[in-house]
Amino acid sequence: MKTKWFRMVLAALLANGAGVLMAGVEIIAHRGASYDAPENTLESVQLGWEQKADAVEVDVFLSKDGVVVLHHDATTKKLAGVDRKVAEQTYAELRKLDVGKWKGAKWEGIRIPKLDDVLTTIPDGKRMFVEVKCGPEIIPALAKAFRKSGKKPDQLVVISFNYEVVKQAKAKFPEIKCFFLSSFKVEKESGEQKPTVEELIAKAKVAKLDGLNVSYKGLQSEVFFEEVKAAGMGLFTWTVNSPDEAKRLAKLGIDGITTDRPAWLREKLGER
Repeated sequence: MKTKWFRMVLAALLANGAGVLMAGVEIIAHRGASYDAPENTLESVQLGWEQKADAVEVDVFLSKDGVVVLHHDATTKKLAGVDRKVAEQTYAELRKLDVGKWKGAKWEGIRIPKLDDVLTTIPDGKRMFVEVKCGPEIIPALAKAFRKSGKKPDQLVVISFNYEVVKQAKAKFPEIKCFFLSSFKVEKESGEQKPTVEELIAKAKVAKLDGLNVSYKGLQSEVFFEEVKAAGMGLFTWTVNSPDEAKRLAKLGIDGITTDRPAWLREKLGER
């Protein structure tokens, strides 16, 4: 019955234009507006809001002295040219690094921010997806940052590829939505995509998570959407910079799309 209902809704949506389709889809700025500004900086986050993103996604690590900071890679080599792990540097050491110059001369001098600083930028009615790139040791500091921000629980989301992180996060702050991140591999012999949607749903249910956030490359089957929706869970995807791909996913019922170019993608999809 649920499958029949899903197909009826899908058919109705397909009869409408892209703007209508995208109206219910959350546009999430990946690492801030990272196409136009240095990723995971206060500047990229603020630009994400200016580009009318519904939400902004940032990556976080725990510094050596227990500060939650924005950074994607385990080391600072790629952005700052310093081949040291984020977790082995104090916040004072991290603040000395220039993580903007690689993006262009206009961004020279940009520094790694604390999560505290970017949480304060969340406008009313918007939310921030916080992707944890380390282990569950960050949970106490994350909880402290969330409390200090004064933001409502529905303005905060925790996501991670680390299952133990999202499991412990959901237990620590059950009122905040938590999603399990996953990419996919296709087995050569069987051609089967792993992990399967059933496996992901089962893990999410055990941890009492709110849904999944997966690579769009694994969302080729309508059945994937049907299974997740039937389980009563949310389904988000990353990182989509193609209008055609975004339209396809919207038609299938995706809840949110993470993109490097929020304003550009919305414009291409016919939204203003």
